[in-house]
Amino acid sequence: MTSPAPPMGMIIELTHRCPLQCAYCSNPLALDAPGNELTTDEWKYVLDQAAALGVLQVHFSGGEPMARRDLTELVAHAAKIGLYTNIITSGVLLTDDAMAGLLAAGIDHIQLSFQDAIPDSADRFGGYRGGHAKKLEVARRIREAGLPLTANFVIHRQNCERVGDMIALGEALCADRIEIAHVQYYGWALLNRNALLPSRDQLEAANAVVAAARTRLTGRIAIDYVVPDYYAARPKACMGGWGNRFVNVSPSGKALPCHAAETLPGFAFPSVRDTALAEIWTRSDAFTRFRGTDWMPDLCRACDRREIDWGGCRCQALALAGDAAATDPACHKAPDHFRMDEAITAAQGTPLDLVPRRLQQA
Repeated sequence: MTSPAPPMGMIIELTHRCPLQCAYCSNPLALDAPGNELTTDEWKYVLDQAAALGVLQVHFSGGEPMARRDLTELVAHAAKIGLYTNIITSGVLLTDDAMAGLLAAGIDHIQLSFQDAIPDSADRFGGYRGGHAKKLEVARRIREAGLPLTANFVIHRQNCERVGDMIALGEALCADRIEIAHVQYYGWALLNRNALLPSRDQLEAANAVVAAARTRLTGRIAIDYVVPDYYAARPKACMGGWGNRFVNVSPSGKALPCHAAETLPGFAFPSVRDTALAEIWTRSDAFTRFRGTDWMPDLCRACDRREIDWGGCRCQALALAGDAAATDPACHKAPDHFRMDEAITAAQGTPLDLVPRRLQQA
Protein backbone atom coordinates (compact mmCIF):
# COMPACT_ATOMS: atom_id res chain seq x y z
CA MET A 1 0.00 0.00 0.00
CA THR A 2 1.33 3.43 -0.94
CA SER A 3 2.01 5.63 2.05
CA PRO A 4 -0.28 8.66 2.19
CA ALA A 5 1.07 12.19 2.03
CA PRO A 6 1.46 13.72 5.48
CA PRO A 7 -1.43 15.72 6.86
CA MET A 8 -1.29 19.43 6.10
CA GLY A 9 -2.84 20.41 9.41
CA MET A 10 -3.63 19.15 12.87
CA ILE A 11 -6.67 20.30 14.83
CA ILE A 12 -6.00 20.02 18.53
CA GLU A 13 -9.10 20.09 20.69
CA LEU A 14 -7.34 20.97 23.92
CA THR A 15 -10.49 20.82 26.03
CA HIS A 16 -14.25 20.58 25.75
CA ARG A 17 -14.62 23.19 28.49
CA CYS A 18 -16.12 26.44 27.20
CA PRO A 19 -17.79 29.49 28.78
CA LEU A 20 -20.26 29.55 25.89
CA GLN A 21 -23.20 27.19 25.37
CA CYS A 22 -23.74 27.38 21.60
CA ALA A 23 -26.49 25.01 20.51
CA TYR A 24 -24.71 24.33 17.21
CA CYS A 25 -21.36 23.31 18.69
CA SER A 26 -19.54 20.68 16.65
CA ASN A 27 -18.28 18.91 19.78
CA PRO A 28 -19.80 15.49 20.46
CA LEU A 29 -22.75 15.15 22.79
CA ALA A 30 -20.56 13.00 25.06
CA LEU A 31 -18.05 15.68 26.01
CA ASP A 32 -14.65 14.75 27.46
CA ALA A 33 -14.38 15.53 31.16
CA PRO A 34 -11.51 17.81 32.26
CA GLY A 35 -9.89 14.98 34.20
CA ASN A 36 -9.42 12.98 30.99
CA GLU A 37 -7.59 15.73 29.07
CA LEU A 38 -4.04 15.20 27.85
CA THR A 39 -1.41 16.80 30.06
CA THR A 40 0.92 19.58 28.93
CA ASP A 41 3.77 17.11 28.34
CA GLU A 42 1.50 14.75 26.42
CA TRP A 43 0.37 17.56 24.12
CA LYS A 44 3.99 18.62 23.57
CA TYR A 45 4.86 15.07 22.56
CA VAL A 46 1.93 15.07 20.12
CA LEU A 47 3.18 18.36 18.63
CA ASP A 48 6.69 16.92 18.26
CA GLN A 49 5.31 13.90 16.42
CA ALA A 50 3.20 16.15 14.19
CA ALA A 51 6.21 18.20 13.14
CA ALA A 52 8.20 15.03 12.45
CA LEU A 53 5.33 13.63 10.37
CA GLY A 54 5.27 16.73 8.17
CA VAL A 55 2.33 18.66 9.58
CA LEU A 56 2.60 22.36 8.69
CA GLN A 57 -0.21 23.98 10.70
CA VAL A 58 -1.62 23.39 14.14
CA HIS A 59 -5.03 24.78 15.05
CA PHE A 60 -5.67 25.04 18.79
CA SER A 61 -9.38 24.54 19.30
CA GLY A 62 -11.89 23.23 21.81
CA GLY A 63 -14.31 23.86 23.43
CA GLU A 64 -12.45 27.02 24.30
CA PRO A 65 -8.68 26.53 24.02
CA MET A 66 -8.03 29.46 26.33
CA ALA A 67 -9.66 27.51 29.16
CA ARG A 68 -6.34 25.62 29.28
CA ARG A 69 -3.82 27.45 31.45
CA ASP A 70 -0.96 25.95 29.44
CA LEU A 71 -2.11 27.30 26.06
CA THR A 72 0.70 29.86 25.89
CA GLU A 73 3.26 27.18 26.73
CA LEU A 74 1.89 24.91 24.01
CA VAL A 75 1.86 27.70 21.42
CA ALA A 76 5.48 28.49 22.28
CA HIS A 77 6.45 24.85 21.89
CA ALA A 78 4.68 24.56 18.53
CA ALA A 79 6.33 27.74 17.27
CA LYS A 80 9.74 26.54 18.46
CA ILE A 81 9.49 23.36 16.36
CA GLY A 82 8.39 25.25 13.25
CA LEU A 83 4.62 24.79 13.21
CA TYR A 84 2.30 27.58 12.05
CA THR A 85 0.00 28.31 14.97
CA ASN A 86 -3.65 29.36 14.91
CA ILE A 87 -6.11 29.70 17.77
CA ILE A 88 -9.84 29.22 17.15
CA THR A 89 -11.47 31.05 20.03
CA SER A 90 -14.66 32.62 21.34
CA GLY A 91 -12.43 35.40 22.62
CA VAL A 92 -14.16 35.94 25.95
CA LEU A 93 -11.06 34.84 27.90
CA LEU A 94 -8.53 36.69 25.73
CA THR A 95 -7.51 39.49 28.10
CA ASP A 96 -4.66 41.96 27.59
CA ASP A 97 -2.36 39.77 29.67
CA ALA A 98 -3.36 36.66 27.76
CA MET A 99 -2.70 38.42 24.46
CA ALA A 100 0.73 39.55 25.63
CA GLY A 101 1.55 35.97 26.55
CA LEU A 102 0.46 34.61 23.20
CA LEU A 103 2.45 37.24 21.33
CA ALA A 104 5.55 36.38 23.33
CA ALA A 105 4.92 32.70 22.56
CA GLY A 106 4.89 33.41 18.81
CA ILE A 107 1.23 32.98 17.85
CA ASP A 108 0.70 33.43 14.10
CA HIS A 109 -3.06 33.85 13.71
CA ILE A 110 -6.29 34.09 15.70
CA GLN A 111 -9.74 33.16 14.43
CA LEU A 112 -12.44 34.89 16.43
CA SER A 113 -15.99 33.53 16.46
CA PHE A 114 -19.16 35.63 16.59
CA GLN A 115 -22.71 34.42 17.22
CA ASP A 116 -24.42 37.42 15.56
CA ALA A 117 -23.89 41.07 14.66
CA ILE A 118 -26.07 42.48 17.45
CA PRO A 119 -25.26 42.07 21.15
CA ASP A 120 -28.52 40.75 22.58
CA SER A 121 -28.92 38.06 19.97
CA ALA A 122 -25.23 37.10 20.04
CA ASP A 123 -25.26 36.75 23.81
CA ARG A 124 -28.44 34.69 23.69
CA PHE A 125 -27.04 32.21 21.18
CA GLY A 126 -23.77 31.94 23.08
CA GLY A 127 -25.43 31.76 26.47
CA TYR A 128 -22.90 34.27 27.80
CA ARG A 129 -24.02 37.71 28.94
CA GLY A 130 -21.68 40.45 27.76
CA GLY A 131 -19.83 38.07 25.47
CA HIS A 132 -20.33 40.11 22.30
CA ALA A 133 -18.84 43.23 23.88
CA LYS A 134 -15.80 41.22 24.96
CA LYS A 135 -15.38 39.91 21.42
CA LEU A 136 -15.27 43.45 20.05
CA GLU A 137 -12.49 44.29 22.51
CA VAL A 138 -10.62 41.13 21.54
CA ALA A 139 -10.82 42.03 17.86
CA ARG A 140 -9.22 45.36 18.73
CA ARG A 141 -6.44 43.61 20.65
CA ILE A 142 -5.73 41.29 17.73
CA ARG A 143 -5.49 44.13 15.24
CA GLU A 144 -3.37 46.31 17.54
CA ALA A 145 -1.01 43.37 17.97
CA GLY A 146 -0.51 43.27 14.21
CA LEU A 147 -1.90 39.76 13.88
CA PRO A 148 -4.13 38.72 10.98
CA LEU A 149 -7.75 38.44 12.06
CA THR A 150 -10.36 36.03 10.76
CA ALA A 151 -13.86 36.91 11.93
CA ASN A 152 -16.06 33.83 11.86
CA PHE A 153 -19.86 34.29 11.83
CA VAL A 154 -22.00 31.18 12.23
CA ILE A 155 -25.40 31.60 10.59
CA HIS A 156 -28.61 29.63 10.81
CA ARG A 157 -32.36 29.96 10.62
CA GLN A 158 -32.55 32.38 13.55
CA ASN A 159 -29.94 34.93 12.43
CA CYS A 160 -29.20 34.56 8.72
CA GLU A 161 -31.26 37.62 7.78
CA ARG A 162 -28.47 39.64 9.43
CA VAL A 163 -25.65 38.28 7.28
CA GLY A 164 -25.17 41.72 5.72
CA ASP A 165 -24.76 43.23 9.18
CA MET A 166 -22.22 40.54 10.04
CA ILE A 167 -20.13 41.35 6.97
CA ALA A 168 -20.34 45.05 7.84
CA LEU A 169 -19.11 44.27 11.34
CA GLY A 170 -16.20 42.29 9.91
CA GLU A 171 -15.30 45.31 7.79
CA ALA A 172 -15.51 47.64 10.78
CA LEU A 173 -13.20 45.33 12.73
CA CYS A 174 -10.65 45.44 9.87
CA ALA A 175 -10.70 41.67 9.50
CA ASP A 176 -8.37 40.22 6.89
CA ARG A 177 -10.81 37.41 6.30
CA ILE A 178 -14.49 36.95 7.05
CA GLU A 179 -15.96 33.47 7.24
CA ILE A 180 -19.72 33.18 6.86
CA ALA A 181 -20.43 29.61 7.86
CA HIS A 182 -23.86 28.04 7.86
CA VAL A 183 -24.24 25.57 10.68
CA GLN A 184 -23.02 22.10 9.77
CA TYR A 185 -25.30 19.48 11.27
CA TYR A 186 -23.19 17.27 13.49
CA GLY A 187 -22.93 17.02 17.26
CA TRP A 188 -25.09 19.55 19.07
CA ALA A 189 -26.19 21.12 15.79
CA LEU A 190 -27.75 17.84 14.66
CA LEU A 191 -29.60 17.65 17.97
CA ASN A 192 -30.93 21.18 17.33
CA ARG A 193 -31.35 20.89 13.56
CA ASN A 194 -35.07 21.66 13.41
CA ALA A 195 -34.52 24.99 15.17
CA LEU A 196 -31.46 25.93 13.10
CA LEU A 197 -31.93 24.76 9.51
CA PRO A 198 -32.83 27.75 7.29
CA SER A 199 -35.51 27.72 4.62
CA ARG A 200 -34.56 27.76 0.96
CA ASP A 201 -35.66 31.39 0.70
CA GLN A 202 -33.41 32.31 3.63
CA LEU A 203 -30.49 30.48 2.06
CA GLU A 204 -30.93 32.12 -1.33
CA ALA A 205 -31.16 35.56 0.29
CA ALA A 206 -27.95 34.92 2.22
CA ASN A 207 -26.25 33.65 -0.95
CA ALA A 208 -27.10 36.90 -2.73
CA VAL A 209 -25.79 39.08 0.10
CA VAL A 210 -22.51 37.17 0.29
CA ALA A 211 -22.03 37.23 -3.49
CA ALA A 212 -22.53 41.00 -3.60
CA ALA A 213 -20.12 41.53 -0.69
CA ARG A 214 -17.47 39.36 -2.32
CA THR A 215 -17.63 41.52 -5.43
CA ARG A 216 -17.53 44.76 -3.45
CA LEU A 217 -14.67 43.67 -1.19
CA THR A 218 -12.48 42.01 -3.82
CA GLY A 219 -8.86 42.77 -3.08
CA ARG A 220 -9.67 44.09 0.41
CA ILE A 221 -11.21 41.32 2.48
CA ALA A 222 -11.47 37.64 1.59
CA ILE A 223 -14.86 36.10 2.33
CA ASP A 224 -15.18 32.36 2.83
CA TYR A 225 -18.69 30.98 2.58
CA VAL A 226 -19.80 27.59 3.85
CA VAL A 227 -23.31 26.49 2.87
CA PRO A 228 -25.49 23.76 4.40
CA ASP A 229 -25.41 20.43 2.58
CA TYR A 230 -29.17 20.07 2.90
CA TYR A 231 -29.76 22.21 -0.19
CA ALA A 232 -26.78 20.91 -2.17
CA ALA A 233 -26.74 18.90 -5.38
CA ARG A 234 -23.24 17.62 -4.75
CA PRO A 235 -21.44 16.69 -1.55
CA LYS A 236 -18.46 18.59 -0.20
CA ALA A 237 -15.03 17.11 0.28
CA CYS A 238 -15.39 16.87 4.02
CA MET A 239 -12.08 17.79 5.70
CA GLY A 240 -10.47 17.59 2.26
CA GLY A 241 -11.27 13.90 2.14
CA TRP A 242 -11.17 11.26 4.87
CA GLY A 243 -7.59 10.92 6.12
CA ASN A 244 -6.24 13.10 3.30
CA ARG A 245 -5.32 16.47 4.79
CA PHE A 246 -6.17 16.73 8.49
CA VAL A 247 -5.89 14.86 11.73
CA ASN A 248 -8.05 15.86 14.70
CA VAL A 249 -7.07 15.01 18.27
CA SER A 250 -9.74 15.08 20.97
CA PRO A 251 -9.06 16.37 24.51
CA SER A 252 -8.60 12.82 25.77
CA GLY A 253 -6.21 11.96 22.94
CA LYS A 254 -8.34 10.13 20.39
CA ALA A 255 -7.03 10.65 16.87
CA LEU A 256 -9.90 11.29 14.46
CA PRO A 257 -10.18 11.96 10.70
CA CYS A 258 -12.76 14.65 11.56
CA HIS A 259 -14.22 16.16 14.71
CA ALA A 260 -17.50 14.21 14.39
CA ALA A 261 -16.03 10.80 13.56
CA GLU A 262 -16.72 9.39 17.02
CA THR A 263 -20.37 9.07 16.00
CA LEU A 264 -19.43 6.26 13.59
CA PRO A 265 -20.01 2.73 14.94
CA GLY A 266 -17.56 -0.09 14.43
CA PHE A 267 -14.41 2.01 14.90
CA ALA A 268 -11.76 1.81 17.58
CA PHE A 269 -10.18 5.22 17.29
CA PRO A 270 -6.57 5.00 18.46
CA SER A 271 -5.21 7.23 21.19
CA VAL A 272 -2.04 9.27 20.88
CA ARG A 273 -1.35 8.18 24.45
CA ASP A 274 -0.43 4.67 23.33
CA THR A 275 0.02 4.77 19.52
CA ALA A 276 2.52 6.82 17.53
CA LEU A 277 0.94 9.53 15.38
CA ALA A 278 2.70 8.31 12.24
CA GLU A 279 1.34 4.80 12.83
CA ILE A 280 -2.15 6.20 13.32
CA TRP A 281 -1.98 8.28 10.14
CA THR A 282 -0.51 5.67 7.83
CA ARG A 283 -1.82 2.35 9.08
CA SER A 284 -4.76 2.56 11.46
CA ASP A 285 -8.17 1.38 10.30
CA ALA A 286 -9.61 4.64 11.61
CA PHE A 287 -7.76 6.60 8.92
CA THR A 288 -7.50 4.07 6.09
CA ARG A 289 -11.04 2.63 5.95
CA PHE A 290 -12.54 5.55 3.97
CA ARG A 291 -9.32 6.96 2.52
CA GLY A 292 -9.09 7.07 -1.27
CA THR A 293 -11.72 5.53 -3.53
CA ASP A 294 -11.59 1.74 -3.11
CA TRP A 295 -14.18 1.79 -0.30
CA MET A 296 -16.77 3.70 -2.33
CA PRO A 297 -20.15 2.36 -3.49
CA ASP A 298 -20.32 1.69 -7.23
CA LEU A 299 -22.26 4.93 -7.77
CA CYS A 300 -19.43 7.00 -6.29
CA ARG A 301 -16.57 5.01 -7.76
CA ALA A 302 -17.97 5.54 -11.26
CA CYS A 303 -18.35 9.30 -10.75
CA ASP A 304 -15.88 11.71 -12.33
CA ARG A 305 -15.91 13.72 -9.09
CA ARG A 306 -14.74 10.84 -6.92
CA GLU A 307 -11.33 12.48 -6.33
CA ILE A 308 -12.88 15.92 -5.90
CA ASP A 309 -15.46 15.32 -3.18
CA TRP A 310 -13.99 11.95 -2.02
CA GLY A 311 -17.47 10.56 -1.48
CA GLY A 312 -18.65 13.39 0.75
CA CYS A 313 -19.20 13.14 4.49
CA ARG A 314 -19.23 9.77 6.23
CA CYS A 315 -20.82 11.17 9.39
CA GLN A 316 -23.65 12.68 7.35
CA ALA A 317 -24.14 9.41 5.49
CA LEU A 318 -24.56 7.67 8.82
CA ALA A 319 -26.83 10.33 10.31
CA LEU A 320 -29.21 10.44 7.34
CA ALA A 321 -28.81 7.13 5.49
CA GLY A 322 -27.93 4.97 8.47
CA ASP A 323 -24.73 3.69 6.82
CA ALA A 324 -21.35 5.42 7.01
CA ALA A 325 -20.30 3.72 3.76
CA ALA A 326 -23.33 4.92 1.78
CA THR A 327 -23.29 7.66 -0.84
CA ASP A 328 -23.56 10.99 0.97
CA PRO A 329 -27.26 12.01 0.78
CA ALA A 330 -26.09 15.51 -0.22
CA CYS A 331 -25.45 14.11 -3.71
CA HIS A 332 -28.49 14.45 -5.97
CA LYS A 333 -27.76 10.96 -7.35
CA ALA A 334 -27.76 9.32 -3.93
CA PRO A 335 -30.60 6.87 -3.20
CA ASP A 336 -31.11 8.68 0.11
CA HIS A 337 -31.09 12.23 -1.27
CA PHE A 338 -34.77 12.50 -0.35
CA ARG A 339 -33.70 12.50 3.31
CA MET A 340 -32.53 16.08 2.81
CA ASP A 341 -36.00 17.17 1.72
CA GLU A 342 -37.52 15.34 4.67
CA ALA A 343 -35.24 17.21 7.06
CA ILE A 344 -36.04 20.56 5.45
CA THR A 345 -39.78 19.89 5.70
CA ALA A 346 -39.48 18.77 9.32
CA ALA A 347 -37.65 21.97 10.26
CA GLN A 348 -40.18 24.42 8.87
CA GLY A 349 -42.78 25.61 11.33
CA THR A 350 -41.22 23.84 14.31
CA PRO A 351 -40.42 25.65 17.59
CA LEU A 352 -37.19 27.62 17.74
CA ASP A 353 -36.24 26.33 21.19
CA LEU A 354 -32.60 25.27 21.45
CA VAL A 355 -30.85 22.72 23.66
CA PRO A 356 -27.69 24.49 24.87
CA ARG A 357 -24.35 22.72 24.90
CA ARG A 358 -23.33 21.92 28.47
CA LEU A 359 -20.48 19.80 29.73
CA GLN A 360 -22.52 18.35 32.57
CA GLN A 361 -24.99 16.88 30.03
CA ALA A 362 -22.36 14.48 28.70
